[in-house]
Amino acid sequence: MLLTTLFSIFDKIVVMKLVQSTTPIPSFNDFLGGNLLIDIPIKNYYDLVLLSRNGISKASAESVISFTGMSKKSFVEDILNISIKTLERKHEDDKLDQRTSSLVIEVARVLEHTYQVFNEKEKVQSWLSTPNKALHGESPLSLFSTPTGLGMVEDVLIRIEEGVYS
Repeated sequence: MLLTTLFSIFDKIVVMKLVQSTTPIPSFNDFLGGNLLIDIPIKNYYDLVLLSRNGISKASAESVISFTGMSKKSFVEDILNISIKTLERKHEDDKLDQRTSSLVIEVARVLEHTYQVFNEKEKVQSWLSTPNKALHGESPLSLFSTPTGLGMVEDVLIRIEEGVYS
């Protein structure tokens, strides 16, 4: 009986590990809501410039927000520096301005890297919201409002990948 129970527990652990290891990491396009919401195929960094210039849709921005673990209101007001009411007045397919689109795209790039490092949504969201000594005691999310802050978060992610204490 005890042996059967142990095998049953072992089987469950193996299945859980397989599910975790086969859960796909979202692609950059996934963060922006998938190919249906992105006007142009993204093959290189210049395509990101073109996408920023054209503007991304409100729906794409909301997709990015959903991966952060932040409330829409906090993300829009604290990171994008616009009123939630301004965003809410827009239709799903309305385009955001170039500056806002560029910032959301850069956030999506950092999120993609974060998911590559931590693999699981819960771990990603926990890391993003936890103060970090390497970021002067600030959480990574609190630095998303500027390109320099996003760069600092990228640097810490690279250090983590390389095994440097961060």
